[in-house]
Amino acid sequence: MPKLSIVIPVYNEARTVRRLLETVSAVEVKGLTKEIIVVDDGSTDGTREILGGLTQLIDRLHLQEKNCGKGAAIRQGFALCTGDYVIVQDADLEYDPREYDHILSPLLDGRADVVYGSRFVGSGPHRVLFFWHYVGNRFLTLLSNMMNNLNLTDMETCYKAFRRESLELFRQRLTSNRFTIEVELTAMVAKHHLRLYEVGISYGGRTYAEGKKINWKDGLSAVWAIIKFNLF
Repeated sequence: MPKLSIVIPVYNEARTVRRLLETVSAVEVKGLTKEIIVVDDGSTDGTREILGGLTQLIDRLHLQEKNCGKGAAIRQGFALCTGDYVIVQDADLEYDPREYDHILSPLLDGRADVVYGSRFVGSGPHRVLFFWHYVGNRFLTLLSNMMNNLNLTDMETCYKAFRRESLELFRQRLTSNRFTIEVELTAMVAKHHLRLYEVGISYGGRTYAEGKKINWKDGLSAVWAIIKFNLF
């Protein structure tokens, strides 16, 4: 039976990681077995200790020696994958693993090489939060689209799913260590002319008090990354 590798980058998510892993473990994906890969990116809030007690829910656990960034954790997770399909899952419960079947459908029926789960299309429930985050996401997606000649609605989404063969076309050339991994992945998908689909997903965003980490500095880094990965 084909296998789905679920790559989960984790950094200081002691409040959510247990529930997230229990949810991912319980999800059944039609026609696929699952492989759960967790990369802890140097957590200091007790997350590592929690993960140590959840090994029955994890197929591969990698502990980074220090905090290197989300991109570094995702790249490490990709290197550990053995599945036929790969999806990235954040550990913060903003994205619902019960939507895997919906996201993977264009891959499984042969239409797509890559699928993005968009927070800005579809009829799923969306928590109402920060206006300027919304504006920033739309601006970065627009700029990326202009560079890549795409019509994505949500370049910065966590939910990016790949056929393994498609990911392997560029996986070893990925260099981003931080949140700019989203920009780099999109640029690689465009450069390789992969068949890219979007599907609408629900989104339960969180506040900074609840643990949100991305900020305006990451937005500026993303602008530079869009230029760098598309022009150089």
